[in-house]
Formats: sequence, structure tokens, C-alpha cells
Amino acid sequence: MRVFVAGGTGVVGRRLVSQLVARNHQVIATTTSGNKLEFLGALGAETVVMDGLDPDAVRDAVVAAMPDVIVSEMTALAPEHAGRLNPLRPGRFFETTNRLRSEGTDNLVAAARAAGGAHLIAQSAALFNATPVGGLVKTEDDPLEVPGADAIYHLERAVRGAGGGVVRYGSLYGVGANDDQIDLLHKRMFPLIGRGRGHVSLVHADDAATATVLAVELRAEGVFNIVDDEPAPVADWLPYLAECTGAKPPRTVPTWLARPLAGEMMVTMMTSGSGFSNEKAKRELGWTLKYPSWRQGFREFAEHATPEAAHEQGR
Repeated sequence: MRVFVAGGTGVVGRRLVSQLVARNHQVIATTTSGNKLEFLGALGAETVVMDGLDPDAVRDAVVAAMPDVIVSEMTALAPEHAGRLNPLRPGRFFETTNRLRSEGTDNLVAAARAAGGAHLIAQSAALFNATPVGGLVKTEDDPLEVPGADAIYHLERAVRGAGGGVVRYGSLYGVGANDDQIDLLHKRMFPLIGRGRGHVSLVHADDAATATVLAVELRAEGVFNIVDDEPAPVADWLPYLAECTGAKPPRTVPTWLARPLAGEMMVTMMTSGSGFSNEKAKRELGWTLKYPSWRQGFREFAEHATPEAAHEQGR
């Protein structure tokens, strides 16, 4: 198939392009920066510079490509776009990403129609669910309450309304995916809040890309949680990540002190968040994870997270 990947240089986007090319699909990949065209070309993709917030540019790029499937991997979470996350003002960090999830998604839906009805697959988020409804592990049928909720709700409604598929990625890790977490752990600036009983769902970026390839090839419809098999309390996975990467164990901060310093989003994630089930994605997409658990994935990732490996990932 001809597959148009909007956001081909991101953490999942670059892996997705490589996997699609390896499976003999013709890939047209976009970037907002002309200096990343060579990198995308080396992965085997046709390349386009495109601003996802410019409706004319999106329409022109998609119509010129005439793809069978469009995949949205558009975010602006890299430091050069978003800066560093201030947990007290997360809206500022996610501002452009939220616009891409709302306005950018609308632009792709319109461009898909203009290009003859290309099928649409778009990334969403399943890091943790803050809704009090249900148990500690949520399915796609449970209410969703996440940071940046309005933009994510908009994205999911628009894509499903167009007959497309939504892949909700868990908290991504792997080379180039969670460098900020590791940096903060080594600086002892990523503490446990309270008892760390809030659950998070994680997924290796390679596995997230594999699931997305399957969604593309099946022209999947509906919503899929793309997470590993083991939703985990922060008190379990955060110290283990520190151990695997050679950092000291994280400090513990009481909830009452953390709230004014770290903000409500971090407190909720660490104290009361719920994880997600991946049963639907495994059943309907035929998805098999290379890293079913973050326990295996963290250890292997840490062993291979050398400067040379990071360079090969295009950082």
C-alpha cells in the first residue's frame, strides 16, 4: 500500500516508517524541518516538509501522495518544540500537540476526503486513566480521563467518525523515547509521590510501531489500547527503571507537599491512576509484543541505550 505518515521523525514515527518499508509498503513521510529530510530518505521513505496546522499544506501533500492509508503521528513533544515540562503548567507544554490532535486531525480528515477517501489511523494516549469508574485496568469501553483530554477526545471522535482507527499508546520507552525520565532520575528530580500506588501502562516504542503497522494493514476501525501486558504501580516500575539505568532510587515525597510543587497531573498519576488492557489489540490486530513486560523491556533497553544507538535512532 501507499502509506502517508504525518510525523515521520518522532519516536514512533521513525520506527513506523522503517517497519512499513521493511514490509514493502510505499511510504511518504512528513517532517516540519527540512534538515530531517535526509534522515527520512535514508529510512526508505519519500519525503515531504509539511506543517500539520496548515490545512492547505496538508491537503496538497496528501492529494499529491494519493495514499491508501494516512497515519497521524503528529506531536510537538520534543524539547525543541515544547521545551521542558513544567508539571504546574502542563497546558503550555502540550499546547502545540493539543492543536495537532484537534486542528491537525481535522486537516488530515479533510485531506483524506480530498484524496479519495484514504483510511485514517491516528495515535492517541493511554498512559494512565484518571477516571474513578471501574477497576485498576481499563478497556476501550471504559470512560477515558487523561491529561489533554479535550484534544484527545476530539481526535478520537474525528477519526472514528471518519471510519478510521485510533491507537492509544501507553507511556513510551526505548532509545530516544524516555530520555527525559532517565535524566530526571539521575538528577534525583523524579520522586515517588505518596506510596506510588497509581498504575501506569507502558509500551516499548518498537512494539507501538508494530501494532500501528498491523492497524494500517488491516485498515482497522475503532479504538485500541497499545500497552504491554503489565500495568504497574509507579512504586514498582519507577525504582526498577532507576536501577536498570544506574540511577539512585527515587526519593519519596508526601502527597501534601508534592501537589503545590509537582501539580495535580503528577499527583493523580502516581497516587490514583489506572492502567489499560491490551486484550482487544492482541485479539483483533493479531499483535504479539516483543516486550510483554516493562521488566524485560527496561533491562534490555538500558543495555542498548548507548550514544551510538541513540544516533542510529536519528536523535
